Amino acid sequence: MSTPPSTNEPFYSKTGPIAWMASNAVAANILMAVIILGGLVMLFQIKEEVFPEFDMEWISIHVAYPGASPAEVEQGIVLAVEEAVRGVDGVKQVVSGASESSGGVYVELEISADPDRALSDIKNAVDRIQSFPEDTERPIVSLMTNRREVIQVAIHGAASESALRELGESLRDRILQSEDVTQVELAGVRAREISVAIPDATLRRHGLTLGYVAQKIRQNAVQLPAGVVKTRGGEVLLRTDERREQGYEFEDIPVVETPEGTVLRLGQIAEVDDGFIESDEDARFDGRPSVIVKAFRVGSQTPITVAKVVREEIAKFSETLAPGLKVDVVQDQSLIYKDRMELLTRNAFWGLVLVLVVLGLFLKPGLAFWVTLGIPISFMGAILLMPLFEVSMNMISMFAFIVTLGIVVDDAIVVGENVYAKRRSGAPYAVAAIAGAREVAMPVTFSILTTVVAFTPMLFVPGFSGKLFGVIPVIVISVLLLSLVESLFILPAHLSHESHGERRGLVGLLFRLMTLMIFPFRPVLWVLVRIQQSVSEGLERFIKGAYRRGLEVTLRARYLTTAVGLAALIVTIGYIAGGHIDFSF
Repeated sequence: MSTPPSTNEPFYSKTGPIAWMASNAVAANILMAVIILGGLVMLFQIKEEVFPEFDMEWISIHVAYPGASPAEVEQGIVLAVEEAVRGVDGVKQVVSGASESSGGVYVELEISADPDRALSDIKNAVDRIQSFPEDTERPIVSLMTNRREVIQVAIHGAASESALRELGESLRDRILQSEDVTQVELAGVRAREISVAIPDATLRRHGLTLGYVAQKIRQNAVQLPAGVVKTRGGEVLLRTDERREQGYEFEDIPVVETPEGTVLRLGQIAEVDDGFIESDEDARFDGRPSVIVKAFRVGSQTPITVAKVVREEIAKFSETLAPGLKVDVVQDQSLIYKDRMELLTRNAFWGLVLVLVVLGLFLKPGLAFWVTLGIPISFMGAILLMPLFEVSMNMISMFAFIVTLGIVVDDAIVVGENVYAKRRSGAPYAVAAIAGAREVAMPVTFSILTTVVAFTPMLFVPGFSGKLFGVIPVIVISVLLLSLVESLFILPAHLSHESHGERRGLVGLLFRLMTLMIFPFRPVLWVLVRIQQSVSEGLERFIKGAYRRGLEVTLRARYLTTAVGLAALIVTIGYIAGGHIDFSF
């Protein structure tokens, strides 16, 4: 009778990190607990957004020139700004556009340029321009960013522009009362403007000029501090409070005072109108005038929370609207975020079930459980590392998790199956775990590293695409490396201490309680065990029979086998290139 192999295994040794972890289950369990608990804690603290937030490599320069034609804007503003910024260090190209009353210049930076320094240099260059026309407004220079918009709401119906704007401002104020939303903007409606129109005949009759009237308006529509007066009772703050926000408030401004004491006021000689600036901005929903209310995610806010608050407020706000007015959601980015999250969780759940069931049929159920546990351990570890790499939970990072679902457990399957084979050959549990893991450590490591190398070039993609899709390799590489750690250091520890002997203490008590609970279902368990044994034995027969014979044939006809493989590859490429397979992102 041959003795079962034990320490005679060629890959068995009590030295080395794999053997140490396999022999110290406490260390392996602590490492597993740190990864899982740390990932769970970070899961509820990590930033959530629809798409990754980052600064773009573009700087915008906007200059308003009221009343000017596009040609005048180009000659007076655009060309001067282009000439001033072209020589700034870090500028790659300059793109500009001119429209009625305003001009915009957009500067693309080199990949190696420091955006903050370039922004400061471009601001200084624009401020040094002395050739701007007299009526131009102050230039606005800013670093372009991708906005974090979550949801758009349209208030539409048969109402005036002023009424729609008031409704939009009312809805905006109601949404901002919630602590979960801090940034809401209006769009599709022009900014307010108070205009003063005086006929030329009136100016001549009273001997006035537009400049003189404008100066009077400025002097009587101010809000300025005037210092402090100290008294025995305390300090008295002095200020001029003549701020005017409505058109009728300007009508009372005195323009001319005669020696006889007669006062000519602005409302007597001019038409003061509460209106809007002259622009082509307009918004329509279902063909009707509308105002758009946009809500944004800021800081630690989540898209789902922001959208929920907005939807709750518009439900209440709709009840207060007059007949003929409605509120509808135009766009809700949180829906695609929620769908992607549900897709990830659904795929992860069914992935766990499929791995557990398939491995349970061909291997031992206990072994299948520990191998399947590699998926949540790897995912929780990657989530734990996400803040370290400044990665948020977004559409791109969730896509990366979905990509790794199909490959993350491969190394654990290889290690677990090899340990199972060693155990079936008669080796003790500890020997089988150490020797089995050590025997496949090198091929498993290189299989993971080749996948890591395949994703590594995405880390060096420049520009907008690199910032957007650079999240994918960070997640994939983190998951794969943690999966390697789990399969070589944590999994062998769990497989090296399985025993059918007497269980003592708390573990023994729990085991006996579980045995009593499942006792009524023992016939069902017996059937499942028989099914598992039949499937496992069938796989053994297939491997030693049909598969082995087929493998011997392909090895003898290796040139024919290679030719068939190349032919299949060529046919596949031709089929795809011929447009026979539709593409959907």
